[in-house]
Amino acid sequence: MYVAGGHKRGVTDQTDEAPVTADLPEAPFHTTGTDHITLVGSNEDDTVAFYRDLLGMPLVLRQPNLDDPTSTHLFFDTGDGRILTFFVSDDRQSGGAPLRHQVGSVHHIAFSIDPHRFADVKEALDAAGHGFNEFDRGVFHSLYTRDHNGLTIELATDKYDVPEDRRGEVLAATQRHRVEDGAEYAEARHLEAALEELGLGADPVELPDAPTGAGVD
Repeated sequence: MYVAGGHKRGVTDQTDEAPVTADLPEAPFHTTGTDHITLVGSNEDDTVAFYRDLLGMPLVLRQPNLDDPTSTHLFFDTGDGRILTFFVSDDRQSGGAPLRHQVGSVHHIAFSIDPHRFADVKEALDAAGHGFNEFDRGVFHSLYTRDHNGLTIELATDKYDVPEDRRGEVLAATQRHRVEDGAEYAEARHLEAALEELGLGADPVELPDAPTGAGVD
C-alpha cells in the first residue's frame, strides 16, 4: 500500500497485532517530542477567551499566518512548553455544534490538569457555561467539554504520579499487566502494578467516583 507522497510501505499481516512496547522501533528516524499542533480556528476573541481566559494557557506569540497573511497565527503554551496554535480571522464566526468525525479528522485533544484542582476545574467550566461529562478511564480520570467551535476537549488527570519522562514505559508495562490479567481495558490496578514493578511508587490521588463511559459515543 502507499502513504502520502506515494512512498511504498511494507504490507503487514492484518492478523498480527503491532507489539506494545516503550522500546524505540526500527525506523529511519525517531521524533524527539511534540513541537506544536495547529488547528483552524474561528476568530481571535473567542479563541483567546476559551484557551487563555478559561483553560489558563498563556498566549505567547501572535503573528500573521505565513501561508496566508490575511489570517492570524496564535500560539498558546499548554502548560509544559508544548504549543497549541490556531489560524484565526476576525471574519469567522464561532460555532459550538459538535464536529463530525471522519478518517483523518481530529477526534479530541487532551490536556493535563492538576488532580488537586479537579473540583475547581468543574466549577469553572460550569460557571463559564461549558457543559461537561466526567469519566473514570481506568488509568486516568477525565472531564470532556467542547470549545467554542465544537471541538471535544478532554481535561485529564492521572490517578497516580507518573513521571513525564517515563510515561511511555509505564503505559507499556500497564498494557502487559492488563493482558496478563485478561482485562478488557487498562484499570488502575494494572497501572499501580506497573509503577511498583518499575520502582516508581504508587500513591493514588483522591478523585471522585465516576462511570467509565465505555460504549458511550
